[in-house]
Amino acid sequence: MTFGLDTSVVLRLLTGEPPELAAHALARYQQGMANGDDFAVSDVVAAETYYALQHHYGKTKEESLAALMAFSSGEGISFSPDFMAAIKTPNIHKASPGFVDRMLVSGYASKGQVTLSCEKSFRRLPDTEVIS
Repeated sequence: MTFGLDTSVVLRLLTGEPPELAAHALARYQQGMANGDDFAVSDVVAAETYYALQHHYGKTKEESLAALMAFSSGEGISFSPDFMAAIKTPNIHKASPGFVDRMLVSGYASKGQVTLSCEKSFRRLPDTEVIS
């Protein structure tokens, strides 16, 4: 079976905080792995986790992205192709548009959609139209 992970679970697994809940989350993940289960992380959860690591746990963009990248290569963990494309952008922690914007554009493009934005930096990306 495949289980979708909520942001709260991903954060517990990445931060170990609070310890009791993190231990329960880890035990559930390990139980699932023993049962042959898989775990999916949606783009919304990836974005929420990225921002929560920065704003609630004091991580830098680079540290937050590194944690997500490491987590994405964990056994039984799957992220969308849009996440994988965005996070593998060279120097993504400094890029403009950034990680979440690129994930969003990739998601729309994979459905044949063009992204509309008022952000001038989106001109750097394919499949976008900037409203100015």
